[in-house]
Amino acid sequence: MQSGPFKVPAPVNEPIFGYLKGSPERAHLKAALIAIESEVVEIPCIIGGKEVRTGNIFEIRMPHDHKHVIAKMHLAGPKEVQMAIGAALKAKREWELLPWFERTKIFMKAADLLATNVPNGWRYRINAATMHGQSKNAFQAEVDSACEMIDFFRFNASYYERLLQEQPISITGQHNLVEYRGLEGFVLAITPFNFTAIGGNLAAAPAMCGNTIVWKPSETQGLSAYRTMQLFMEAGLPPGVINFIPAPGPIVGDIALKHPELAGVHFTGSTGTFNHIIKTVGTNIETFHTYPRIVGETGGKDFVFADPSADLDTLRVALVRGAFEYQGQKCSAASRAYIPQSLWPKLQTALIAEIEKIKIGDVRDFRNLVNAVIDERSFNKISGYLDWAKSPDSKIKVLTGGEADKSKGYFVKPTLLQASDPKARTMCEEIFGPVLSLYVYDDAKKMEMVKICNETSPYALTGAIIGQDRYAVGEMMTELRHAAGNIYINDKPTGATVGQQPFGGARKSGTNDKAGSALNLVRWMSPRTIKETFVSPKQVLYPYMDEA
Repeated sequence: MQSGPFKVPAPVNEPIFGYLKGSPERAHLKAALIAIESEVVEIPCIIGGKEVRTGNIFEIRMPHDHKHVIAKMHLAGPKEVQMAIGAALKAKREWELLPWFERTKIFMKAADLLATNVPNGWRYRINAATMHGQSKNAFQAEVDSACEMIDFFRFNASYYERLLQEQPISITGQHNLVEYRGLEGFVLAITPFNFTAIGGNLAAAPAMCGNTIVWKPSETQGLSAYRTMQLFMEAGLPPGVINFIPAPGPIVGDIALKHPELAGVHFTGSTGTFNHIIKTVGTNIETFHTYPRIVGETGGKDFVFADPSADLDTLRVALVRGAFEYQGQKCSAASRAYIPQSLWPKLQTALIAEIEKIKIGDVRDFRNLVNAVIDERSFNKISGYLDWAKSPDSKIKVLTGGEADKSKGYFVKPTLLQASDPKARTMCEEIFGPVLSLYVYDDAKKMEMVKICNETSPYALTGAIIGQDRYAVGEMMTELRHAAGNIYINDKPTGATVGQQPFGGARKSGTNDKAGSALNLVRWMSPRTIKETFVSPKQVLYPYMDEA
């Protein structure tokens, strides 16, 4: 229905805390980190508002100190998946019929709780859980698990209100209305390890719109996901609206993706997993009571393309920050770069020197820009690429880095590779680690290389164009029109901000439904058009039929 008695405040992006030396914020965060180190949290499933312990334990360890267990999480099995679906369906009617502004208030309260700057407050508890559980430095955690999550809740509330206010015209004698219902059934939210805010938003956005959720977080993001679920509950989320079931993907998928009441899937993760989801839903299409909405954001092989007119400092910073912040474990991270021969001699020295200055290590040392990759599986995958790159057959030159050590934590040195072929493996395949591959091109063949950039990858998530020549930038933008859902000019290809750069890509990078915008919310609504006629017709024939 249209706006009720509640007016959503105009949202603004949450200010980012600096955590400067000597600041109260830094002290609060350090204290929260120590609190995590001093205990082992038991994480249950939460189904219908109740804690469920299965005894099937997954140990959550610090990636930067992998012998240190910080949580033991009860994994759901088939029984708990069925229970979660049942709880979501049971809660559905009452939640959907709750006025939109009452649902919205819960998530706005969650945002306010998270934004409140108090010792041992939610901001520090969730940031610290993200730092120790996912090996993010203080700045990366602050931007993710505090600011972006707050922004998602506040901006989505505003987008929701604006959508409700957009109504059809009503002519004399009738009233027309579009109401936005939830989908018919439950929504399955499957969320990744790398962004705490994505976990919160993928569950919360459909819930705000009147849906009930079965939330399967990544096991390796279990601690911050659990804290997010606790935040929702403190904000007043009714039982069964979001059901928290950490579990192996196949166990959840084998039940939820075939369930007759599946109404939608909200997913962020690998392209292979998303392909499997779509295939499974398609195979079982006759089973469902409705056509499930499938919204996904998947992989990327994101590029930086430098024009000969590029400013060298701008290019250097975009490459280093874009490729190596959060160890390159962002679907938007700069993974391949195209550098003109005319700039390479000057850029090479400065770029290698900048990379070699990067400090690597534990998140508790705030001087470290790069921390550990998420787990041993990821470490081994990245190490495999490095081993290949160092082999004679690869025709790859390791300019710096190329080393990895998992003796204490899963540390991979920021690595810069130079490929002799623009279609070498490391220029094409998603590595998801702190590895940047570049190709030096002939200035005279720039547009030929732009075409190769467009055609190299099956993905189309993010990209950056660095250049001062506006005509050249415009020409490249045209050629790369479909190469990225988010493209950046004279900046790194990461760091999309809610309300400023709605995020998502096409091709094999997902459905491009733009998290952080009204476009995403619309996917979780089922509109109903209502026409009420005030002066109803009383006869069948129309006046023009009278021949008299």
